[in-house]
Amino acid sequence: MGAGLVGSLLSLYLARRGHEVTVYERRADPRKAGPVEGRSINLALSDRGWRALEGVGVGDEIRRVAIPMYRRVMHDAHGNLSFQPYGQDQQAIYSVSRAGLNRTLLDLAEANPRIQLRFDQQCLGVDLRERTLALRDAGTGEQHTQPFRRLFGTDGAYSAVRAALQRTDRFNYSQSYLEYGYKELNIEAGPGGEWRLEKNALHIWPRGQYMMIALPNLDGSFNCTLFFPYEGLHSFAALQTPAQVQAFFEEVFPDVVPLMPELQQEFFQNPVGSLVTVRCFPWAFDDDVVLLGDASHAIVPFYGQGMNAGFEDCTVLNELLEQHGPDWAVIFDQFQRQRKPNADAMAELAVYNFEEMRDRVADPRFLLQKKIESKLSAQYPGQWLSLYSQVTFSHTPYAEAWQNGQRQEQIMRRLMPHIQTEADFDRADVQALIKSEMLSVEF
Repeated sequence: MGAGLVGSLLSLYLARRGHEVTVYERRADPRKAGPVEGRSINLALSDRGWRALEGVGVGDEIRRVAIPMYRRVMHDAHGNLSFQPYGQDQQAIYSVSRAGLNRTLLDLAEANPRIQLRFDQQCLGVDLRERTLALRDAGTGEQHTQPFRRLFGTDGAYSAVRAALQRTDRFNYSQSYLEYGYKELNIEAGPGGEWRLEKNALHIWPRGQYMMIALPNLDGSFNCTLFFPYEGLHSFAALQTPAQVQAFFEEVFPDVVPLMPELQQEFFQNPVGSLVTVRCFPWAFDDDVVLLGDASHAIVPFYGQGMNAGFEDCTVLNELLEQHGPDWAVIFDQFQRQRKPNADAMAELAVYNFEEMRDRVADPRFLLQKKIESKLSAQYPGQWLSLYSQVTFSHTPYAEAWQNGQRQEQIMRRLMPHIQTEADFDRADVQALIKSEMLSVEF
């Protein structure tokens, strides 16, 4: 249920194992529909996502339409720039179009004879006892009942499949919203499709209690996202007229305003999206139903791991299918028990990174600490890998990475009072302190 990124990828994994798969999707076929205004948010594809795509043989195809981003570029209120690499040399996260990636996966699914795609099929309910779906055809308005043997709920943060599980005994569920929304904006391409900002970077305008980011597109434009409070002095509620929007952006984001000629129109035309975290358990009902992706663990987007975590669900489920064959009860149970702690950790990490991106990346001491951490990683490659690299450039379980990161932060709090410049790292007393700290570090 759900033909988004996770559902379409999962269908390919199941079909490769010989299963007949029918994918039901509430929306119309996105390959035939026009673009949805203001919902073109780009995604950051990293190692976990690549591993999942390569598991069905489509990694190379996606790389052709992905743009590597090797570093963050921070823009201050005066247009001055500072820089922070994402990892070691040539490590990058990749800007990809959500819609373009979804269309590619759907094309691959449609070409597979074991997969049927059914669009405009709204799920009205799930009868767990009878193993049936109540579906409504959006085109005809007709309702019908569809039996199933196994149901995979990949229908997003507001999942209809999860809603059925919520009515079962001892099902735990919570959702929480940030006091922030987001709005999509656009930086136009330059003459001849030139990128008017550094192409191979993720751009951030950190402003303490809010921020804007921009990811590159293949046509030379940048997809921008403003993360902004709903209410308050600086908020969506406070910007009610085109003049107010223009004045605010000229004051707070002055270097980007000349690159956004449609700013006022887009600001009022594009919707405000909400930012929700969903936690629930169990994710499975007997050997009949299981939840994956946002249906089981929706997170806010600030670590760029929502899609990657959902894709990793597919990788883990596929590994369990390899290990346990047709024993679906064991597969579903082990899947939820493996993934739940990691999903919870990733939810924490996503909120943590929001605070880092909107505020701390503008702090010179924070940037100095990141440089020192990079030096530690180079000096002790087997013992120190930054939290960001563990999450983004490795397959370390999220929960383990989060625990490691918290220990690293405690070490840095002890080291940084002794370090005022990057050169201080090489001082004998600092090196001695680092050596003593490293004696207890095992990652």
